Amino acid sequence: MTIVDNIGDGQSQRATPAGTFEAERQRQHDAAELRARERAPQRGEHVEALNGPGGVAAADTPERIAKRVDRLGRYYGEDGWASDTLPDRILEKIVGTADFVGARYLDAGVAAARSIGRVNIRDARGTLQGYGTGFLVSPALLLTNHHVLPDADIARSSVIEFDYQDGVDGKPRPVQMFPLDPGRFYLADRERDFALVAVGAEPGTLAQFGFSPLIQAEGKAVIGEFVTIVQHPRGEKKQIALRENRIVDIPERFLHYSADTEPGSSGSPVFNDQWEVVALHHASVRAPQHTEFGGVLNEGVRISRILEYVRAQNLTPQWRDLVDEILGAERTVPAVRPEFEQAREVTVRVPLEITLRLGSVESPAAAPEAISVDPNYGTRGGYDESFLRVPLPLPRPEVPAVASPELKYHHFSVVMHRERALALFTAVNIDGRQSQSPRRDSDRWILDPRLPADQQTGEDVYRDNPLDRGHLVRRLDPAWGPLAKAANDDTFHFTNCTPQHHSFNAGQTLWLGLEDYVLKNADNADLAVTVVTGPVLAPDDPKYRGVALPRQFWKTVAMVKQDGSLSVTGYLLSQAALLDEFAEGEEAFSYGAYRTFQVPVRRIAQLTGLGLDPYIAADPLERIEASSLPRELIRPQDLIL
Repeated sequence: MTIVDNIGDGQSQRATPAGTFEAERQRQHDAAELRARERAPQRGEHVEALNGPGGVAAADTPERIAKRVDRLGRYYGEDGWASDTLPDRILEKIVGTADFVGARYLDAGVAAARSIGRVNIRDARGTLQGYGTGFLVSPALLLTNHHVLPDADIARSSVIEFDYQDGVDGKPRPVQMFPLDPGRFYLADRERDFALVAVGAEPGTLAQFGFSPLIQAEGKAVIGEFVTIVQHPRGEKKQIALRENRIVDIPERFLHYSADTEPGSSGSPVFNDQWEVVALHHASVRAPQHTEFGGVLNEGVRISRILEYVRAQNLTPQWRDLVDEILGAERTVPAVRPEFEQAREVTVRVPLEITLRLGSVESPAAAPEAISVDPNYGTRGGYDESFLRVPLPLPRPEVPAVASPELKYHHFSVVMHRERALALFTAVNIDGRQSQSPRRDSDRWILDPRLPADQQTGEDVYRDNPLDRGHLVRRLDPAWGPLAKAANDDTFHFTNCTPQHHSFNAGQTLWLGLEDYVLKNADNADLAVTVVTGPVLAPDDPKYRGVALPRQFWKTVAMVKQDGSLSVTGYLLSQAALLDEFAEGEEAFSYGAYRTFQVPVRRIAQLTGLGLDPYIAADPLERIEASSLPRELIRPQDLIL
C-alpha cells in the first residue's frame, strides 16, 4: 500500500500500486524537484538575507511587504494599538518573528484543525490504496491534491475521516467517516495539483467541523514568515507542524518553505499565524544545497492561484452555486483604520529603513478585476487593414470552404476553421504609443455567441489534463487606447485560443517576445505592428477528446521601416515533442519544442493554404535567402527584419 502523503521525501517505502497513484505521485515529485533546483539561487539569496541584519524586510519586495502589513493591520486593527505605533507593531510581527502570540491563536487553531481529515484512497473495488489529507473549504466541499484524488471514479470510491486524532485525555476520539460525492461536484487540475470534491453528507451534518475560508487576495504571507501545517503524516493520526516551516521563496504558483521535521501530508492546508490558508501542501523534495534547514524543501500550491483557476471555469449553474460559496467565503476583516486610509506614505522603521507606500497599496480584500465582455458585438471594429496597409489573409481557392466569416473584436479579428473548431488565423493591430497593461487577476473564457458552439473548442478539452488555453492574440497586444480594457477582455474568447501543453505555453522563450522586440526596434518608423498568427492545422494532428491538437504554430509580424518600406517576417514554433502523451507517431515537420524559427513567409503560406502574397512580397528573406531552410532564433537580435 502506498502512502501518498510523503510525496518524494525519499524516506518512505516506495510500494508501486497500479498506474495512476504512482504515476501522479512521481510526476508531481519530479516537477517540484525541478522547480527546487531552478530556484536554488533565488532561495539562497533569500536565506542569506533572512540571516542578515535586514531580516524579512530585506528578503522580500517592498510591494509584497506593504500588502502584508496592510492585511495584518486589518486583522489586528481592533486590538487597541495606538495609531502612531500601528505600522511598526504590525511589521514587527513579521520582522521580529516573535515566539509569543495572543491566546486567540490557540482558539483559532483548534477551530481550523476541526475541518481537516484523513482521505482514504480506494480503487473501484473498494480496496484501500493509500492515504492523503483533505480539508473543508465550504459547508459542502473538500480540498485536497489532484494526485490524491486524480479522477472522479477514484473520488467516488474514497472517503474522508474526521476526528482521527487523540482527545485531550489522550484517548482516540470517535472517528466520523463520510463518502465523497463527485457527481455533485468534482473539479481538479493536475498542474496546480488540486482536487475540489463534494462530501456526501446530509445538510448540516458537516457544520460541526466548520471550514477554512479560501482567500484569493494577496498579502497573506511574505518570505521569512513561519507557517503551520495540520496533517495526517504517513496516514497517521492528526498532527501539527507548529511554526516549524519558514517560507524561503515564493515562485509564481507555489510557496517553498523549509522543513526540519518529517515532511507533511499531501493535501494539507498551510496556515499563516492568522490561520488563513496560504497554500495547499503537495510535495517534499531533497534540497541538499540547503543543509541549514535539514536538506528538505516543502512545496505548496498558492491558494490564490487555485482560486484563479476555479473562477475561470465554465460551470453548470448547480456547480457554480457551490463554487460561489467558496469565492464568497473570505473572512471579513476589520475595516482600515482612518490613519491607514489617509496615509500616503508611512515609513516603517526597520533595519534597512524600507519605505512602504501603504496608502497606495491596493486592498488585499478587494475583489479582483473580472473579465467583463460587452455583449453588444456590433461595437467591435475588428482588424484594421489600413493600420499598416496589410490585408487580411484569404484561403486559397484549392482550400475547402471551411473558413468562418470574420469575427471582429476590439483591435483584432479571428477567422475560424469550421471543421477543426479552432482558429484558422487571428490578426491584430498593435499601437505601441498607446499601449496599456490591464491587470490579469482572473481569467474567464467564454464562447462567442455569433458562432455555433460545435464550431468552437470550449472548456471540455482543457479539463483535468496538462493542456492550457493558449492565447493566439496575446491579451496585451490589442490593449491600447481608450478600448484597452475591453480589448484585453475580448482576447478571452475561446475562438482566440488553441490547446497548448502547459510546459509549452508557460515557456519563457516562446516567440522570444517578437512583438515587443519589433515594436521597440530602432528601424520601426511608427511604433506600430500588425501580427497575424494561428495554428498549423495538419490532417494528421493527434486527436484528443474529439479535438485534433495542433503541433505547430505560425506567426507573421509586420512593421513599416524608417525608409517607408513594409517588412513582414514569418516564424514557426512546435509543441510536437510535448504531445506524445496524447498520441504516438512521428512528426513529419517539426523543429522541436521550445525552439523558435524564422522561416520564409512563403513556407507559412504553403503550410496553411492561406493567400499571403502581399506578405511574401515584403519578406526580407525573399531577397537574401534562396532556400527555405529555417533560421533558429536564440535571441531577438537574430531576427532579420
